[in-house]
Formats: sequence, structure tokens, C-alpha cells
Amino acid sequence: MSTTPSPWAPRPGYQRSSALPQTSADPSPLPGTGRRYQVHRESAPFAPAGQPGQQAAPAWTRPGPHSARRTGELIARLVLASIGALLMIVVIWVASQSASDSSVLSAAILLALIPLGLVLVVVFWIDRWEPEPLPTLVVAFLWGAGVATAISMLVNTTVLYAAAESTLSLEGAFQISAVVSAPLIEETTKGLGVLIIFLIWRRTFNGAIDGIVYASVVAAGFAFAENIGYFINYWDSITTVFIVRGVFSPFAHVTFTACTGLAIGMSSRRRSPAAWVWMTPIGLVCAIILHAIWNGVISSAGSPLVMFFLVDLPVFIVCIGIVAWLRWAERMTMRNRLDDYARAGWFAPAEVQMLTTGGGRKAGKRWAATRGPQAVYAMNVFQKSAAELAQLRQQAVDGHAQVDFSTKETELLDRITSARRAFIGAA
Repeated sequence: MSTTPSPWAPRPGYQRSSALPQTSADPSPLPGTGRRYQVHRESAPFAPAGQPGQQAAPAWTRPGPHSARRTGELIARLVLASIGALLMIVVIWVASQSASDSSVLSAAILLALIPLGLVLVVVFWIDRWEPEPLPTLVVAFLWGAGVATAISMLVNTTVLYAAAESTLSLEGAFQISAVVSAPLIEETTKGLGVLIIFLIWRRTFNGAIDGIVYASVVAAGFAFAENIGYFINYWDSITTVFIVRGVFSPFAHVTFTACTGLAIGMSSRRRSPAAWVWMTPIGLVCAIILHAIWNGVISSAGSPLVMFFLVDLPVFIVCIGIVAWLRWAERMTMRNRLDDYARAGWFAPAEVQMLTTGGGRKAGKRWAATRGPQAVYAMNVFQKSAAELAQLRQQAVDGHAQVDFSTKETELLDRITSARRAFIGAA
């Protein structure tokens, strides 16, 4: 009996298949055509939506690798990260003033890292199909841990004292701060961070999942800094506080802010470039309402277990369902865009299947592992570049192609073809 073949492995003679064009740098012609890659591109161009048949822009109109746009993005990243890091240090320093000694501060930070690590693991798992740039994710985290937390802490404290003076009731003031002030200011500042990232690095947004990822990282940073303060202030009952915040509700802030991120991410798929103007407030209102309901339930719940089973668990299950559906939709979008290139001869059908299924990607990596480290690296490049290519193409289909679309597309296609040759030829 013959053995069952692996879900993905190159067929015999795969290296020289006429369906897999060579790189533009290769001096030999395409198999069966006698012509170079540039002609192949012109015969089946991928022009931005609404411009069928348009050829690549002349070389002198393409921005160079050190374009003003990239320089501006780098400066923006450094400025935002610096401000966020500085304010995060300030927030932690203010919280440390309530600590009895330095060991309490250190222990609080270590405890806050536990729910943070859990959230980030889930976020990176969600984002594994088309990973967002790590430097931009760092900016998102520092915005949440620094800017959003500092502003929220200042405003919430001011509202608390003002409410206490006007109502002459500390309990009533805490209720106002928790149900009105905190949801409003915290979700606004966190959502503002996601919006700023969207406006500066719009090309990294390719749908709802991207918006959820950035919003989750912002919220994770906010929860991290906030947890440090809570753990220090309630150190005498640290076990109860950690169970409530670190075990029962580590995804609370992520869930709220994800509403804003979802709206911003969905706006990136709209034909109108200004869709975020009206879609962002819708997501923000949902985040504020959900946050206010959550805080209201917490303040009235008699037991953390009641809160967990009546609120936390149902909300978490619904969120899992939404994210699972969005990831499936993202995978189908990726398959459709790679099918575009497969019809033009850039991918074999088996490759599209391998690149757009979890089992196929794992099978491809396992097969590459049998051929050595060079093949493993090439397979990783192949899969990552294919995801970037699908995202680039989807932006063009949505009508948001950048001026360097043709240059970037050519670069990715060359990288994919070179990586393919590397893992096929590796011994």
C-alpha cells in the first residue's frame, strides 16, 4: 500500500514548472516564452482598482528607499514611542509613591506582567497570518501604557475630587468616576492612539483584524500600567485583587477598545478614504457603553465569581466567535488575492492551498525542515512575503493603492520567487 502524501510538498520537476516565473534579475527567459519577467508583468498587469490594464508607473515617479514618507514615519514612531515611554515611567513612579518599599513595586510589576503576557500571546496568535510591524506595535503598547494611562489618571482623579466635593459622598463620587468618567476618558484616549496609528501607518491596515490587533495592544499597555497601580494601592488584599484583575478579567480593556479598533479596521476596507471619520465614533460609543456597563456590574456584584460567570465569560465567548469569523474572512481574502496571481502564473494551486490554510503552512514548514536551515528560512520568507503580497493587492482592490504599488509588488514577487528557488534547491 502506498503511503499517504504530505498535505503539501512540491511535485517532481516542480523547480522548472512553466507556471512559476523566474525573478527579474535572472538573465534567462521565462520557460516557453523566450521573454523576460517585465514582459510577463505587462501582459498580466495588476493595476489599482478602477484602472484596468494600467502598466507600471515610470521609474522616475517611484519613491526611493529613503523617501520623505518613510523618514516622516520613522520620526513619528520615535516621537510617539519616546512620549509614551516617558509618561509610562511617570505613571509607574506616581504609583510607586504609595508603595511601602521597593519590593512592593517590583512584585506589582511582575504580577502585572502575567496578564499582559497572556493577552499578548493571544493577540500575536490572532495576528499570525499577516503580522503587523513590531516597531508600530511597540508604539501602540507605549501609547496605552503611557499617554492613555497618564491622561486618564489625571482626569479621573480630578473628576473624583470634584464629584466628592459636590455630592459630599465619597461612595457616590467613586460611582460617578467608575461609570461615567473612566469609560469616557479611558476609551477616548485609547481609541485616539489606534486612530493616530491608522492615520500615520494606514498601509499596514488591511481590515478589521488589523484594527483589533492594534487596539488590543494599546489596551494591553493601558491595563499593564493600571494593574501596577491597583496592585500597589491594594497590596494588603493583593490575592483577591490579582484574581479579579489578572485571572477573571485580563481581557476586559482589550474587549472594550477592540470595538474602536474594529470600526477603524473596517473603515480601511471602505472605498472612501474618509470612512474612518464616521465609523470611528460608532466604535468608540460601543466601547464606552460596554466599559460603563462592565464597571457598573463590578461595583454592584457581590462576588467575583458572579461577575465572571454572568458577564466575563459570555462576553469573552462572543468575542472569540467574532474574532474567529474575522480570521476566517481574512484567510478567504488572502486566498482570493493569491488566486489572482496564480491565474497569472506566479503560484501553483498547491502553493495557494499551502499558504492559506493553517495545516498547509505547517506542512510546508515541516517539509522545509527536512531540507535544512536554509530551506526553513526560505519557506518563512516565502509565506510572509505571500501574505504581504495578498495584503498589497487587497489594498489596490479596495482603491487604496499607494504610489509605489508597482515597485512594492515587483519586489515581493521577486522575493517570493527567490525564496521558492532557495527551499526547492536546498539539500
